[in-house]
Amino acid sequence: MMALDAARGLAVIGMIAVNTGPRGDNGLLEMLYRVPYGRASLLFVLLGGIGISLMTRRARERQTPLPWGSLLWRCLLLLLGGLALQELDHDVAVILQIYGLLILLAIPLLKSSKRTLLLVMGLSALLGPVLWIATQPQIDGRVYRGPVSASEPPGEMLVGIVLTGPYPLLVWIAPFVLGVWLGRQQLTEPRVSTRLMIWGVSSAVGARLVSVLLVGVFGEPTSHIVWQRLFSAVAHSQMPLWLISGTGSAVFVLGVCLKIQTWSRSVWSPLIFLGQLALTAYVGHLVILAFVVRPGPETLGQGMIATTGTVAVLMVFAWLWRKRFTRGPLEMVLRAPKLQRRSR
Repeated sequence: MMALDAARGLAVIGMIAVNTGPRGDNGLLEMLYRVPYGRASLLFVLLGGIGISLMTRRARERQTPLPWGSLLWRCLLLLLGGLALQELDHDVAVILQIYGLLILLAIPLLKSSKRTLLLVMGLSALLGPVLWIATQPQIDGRVYRGPVSASEPPGEMLVGIVLTGPYPLLVWIAPFVLGVWLGRQQLTEPRVSTRLMIWGVSSAVGARLVSVLLVGVFGEPTSHIVWQRLFSAVAHSQMPLWLISGTGSAVFVLGVCLKIQTWSRSVWSPLIFLGQLALTAYVGHLVILAFVVRPGPETLGQGMIATTGTVAVLMVFAWLWRKRFTRGPLEMVLRAPKLQRRSR
């Protein structure tokens, strides 16, 4: 579905802009430039859930076994690949580790009812942040809170992925499972895209306004381990209002992409191809950051140039690759190898 490819391409572009930087400037232009911060990654995860749901539709509808081999293969590659990529000097929190484990956790839910999916999503969105805050006093100052890499002991990896890392599993289950639920809807129907746009913008704006109101009454949270933090809608705060607002933005973008009927035109080909090679493009931008861009950029202008250049290079590569192949290089690797029996 080209609309999903386009949305995936926008998610990749947003993550490239955020990861490239610069960071720390509070000027108006940089605030506009960093609009994808805390939103593009949620869109990426939401689309991942939709993709897994569509991938397993036949098994669900025909009541046949799930493609366990393919699913576990993806989990393993994304987990190990993400851990290895975190070792590069790109100054980015790689999202592939959590993406792989989200697929693993979602396997028991792939044949569950829609109501069960919504229940799991709601529990993650509301109770996940509460559990996150409740555990912080016990682990604060004892464990590393940065991105999870391959050089860490297994125990610290597990704690980092579930609790202390930039994408704690307790919280990020919610957008992924929502994606699994959305993958069961008739996304091609106009009324569905309209509802996604309405509910998406309502959630994005509404949660933000509620946060502003609560912070105005109770004040800004003074620490990451106080319950007052629950009122925050700051990007990547791991709190419910940010999760609802950011996921609402992702749902709105998805609805807009589904509403557009002109994706087949050649003018959109670079974006479509980039979305079809999303994993390759994501890994490619990490390599470009590590070996070409870093330690910069230092100014907003440099950041915009670096982002534009990176996106352009990846789009050209995707366009040239798709002229010859139907799947990207890393997308091919994601397909589980088929073991052929020897003929006797």
